[in-house]
Amino acid sequence: MKSTLPAGSRKSYLYFAVFCSGMTSLAIEFGASRLLGNTFGTSNLVWASIIGLILIYLTVGYFIGGRWADRSPKLQTMYSVLAWGGFTAGLVPFVAGPVLRMAANAFDQLQVGILFGSFTAVLILFIVPVTLLGTISPFAIRLAIVDSRQAGRISGQIYAISTLGSFLGTFLPVLVLIPLVGTTLTFLAFSLFLTVVALIGIQRAAGWRRTLLWIWMPIVLCGLGILFGKGPIKKTAGEIYERESAYNYIQVIEINGYRFLRLNEGQGIHSEWHPTDLNYGGPWQEFLVAPFFNAPPYQLGQVKNMAIIGLAAGTVARQATAVFGAIPIDGFEIDPAIIEVGREYFGMNMPNLNSIPQDGRVGLEHSSKSYSIIAVDAYRPPYIPPHLTTQEFFQETRHHLTADGVLVVNVGRSPTDRTLVNQIASTIQTVFPSVFIVDVPGSFNSMIYATIQPTRFANLQANLDLLEEQASSPKLLLDSMQVAIDNVQPTLHISVVYTDDWSPIEWVTNKMILSYVLFGDMTEIGH
Repeated sequence: MKSTLPAGSRKSYLYFAVFCSGMTSLAIEFGASRLLGNTFGTSNLVWASIIGLILIYLTVGYFIGGRWADRSPKLQTMYSVLAWGGFTAGLVPFVAGPVLRMAANAFDQLQVGILFGSFTAVLILFIVPVTLLGTISPFAIRLAIVDSRQAGRISGQIYAISTLGSFLGTFLPVLVLIPLVGTTLTFLAFSLFLTVVALIGIQRAAGWRRTLLWIWMPIVLCGLGILFGKGPIKKTAGEIYERESAYNYIQVIEINGYRFLRLNEGQGIHSEWHPTDLNYGGPWQEFLVAPFFNAPPYQLGQVKNMAIIGLAAGTVARQATAVFGAIPIDGFEIDPAIIEVGREYFGMNMPNLNSIPQDGRVGLEHSSKSYSIIAVDAYRPPYIPPHLTTQEFFQETRHHLTADGVLVVNVGRSPTDRTLVNQIASTIQTVFPSVFIVDVPGSFNSMIYATIQPTRFANLQANLDLLEEQASSPKLLLDSMQVAIDNVQPTLHISVVYTDDWSPIEWVTNKMILSYVLFGDMTEIGH
């Protein structure tokens, strides 16, 4: 077997182009997850669709690349294909923009047909660039092999170099570029870089005159970036802020003086704020009820401190401060960008609040404190961290509660499917002696309360009666306690127990999503 590839610097540059191609392929995959995640969320179903289809596109590229390389084993041909792959990758966010905005409106209005049609259309946009990039490795192998006795070694080197590029393409967009410049410009940066790499390769293989025929590509990409690269991601009515962090698409909406924090596809409200009103009628204020499951008389002053896992923009912390006073509150929020948004737009500047940008379980494990209340507000189907649902996690929360401490967990459900609530409650029952379930009216949320001491639900009514006799009792607390009393649900004894080794959250949440898709029985899962 003979190759037209000259030895020396051209072979090194071929390897460099393979590295850049592998880097861009993975960057596209992670960029696709954020591009789609801003509208459709980042559930396992979305990730499976992205990864599965991109693997199919790469597979097609491998087949095409092998045949193409045999027919035209030339450097110029390979670099031309690489140029088209880089260029078309940069077009994806601009072509997808109108489709995604239509999908965002469909999500707000729950037009399922438009929603999933848009999802499919955007995934189809990745066929061309990913398939073209898939041709590069077999092309490079064909060009690099001069002696068939070295075929195994050369193939191994090229796949290793491509994989190293993929490694860099995994971290660079997520940790650096997307938080810094956003998804669109991240696509554009990788696209422009790969296109320039390809054009340099064409120049090295065929000279400047041939290269000038391709110079329009980087010019078009730069023009798109200048004209459209920093436009709004969504055009939602009432939007006053949006940004992309390493973890989320973050959006703040203001309607009639009320501000709402929305993340990713925006179907859940993660925090709410108003300058004078604290009674929002949602699940946040039901966290305040937790300590009053203890035996009466239980007084406000007995609540010494609180931990919140899933702080978001601080609604629970503000309400707790209003009811219990300036008690120390540790708020764990994995996304530091959300903490910044909470401080700027949601009044999350209470001196008693310690905002900790860390995973809640890790933070709790490293804490030496014991709390009167541990509030878990980190669930919203389909985004439920499995490690926050297990027996081991709830054992950790119990270890960090005071002798009269209470754990309270906000869990989403659908109108017809209580599986998640019941199984989480079943798991908690293996750790705590008393567990109670309350549905939050006007939402698809249930609150699960678990006490260190053996308690009765009747304690809540008894404590409410005592508090109502005190003129200083906060109305927000009294209203929340009455809501809990009026909406108690039976606590079933179910044998399902989630552990660190086995937590089938994906099955349960995917079933809820499919129920929505097929029957349209949810307008909002979680608040």
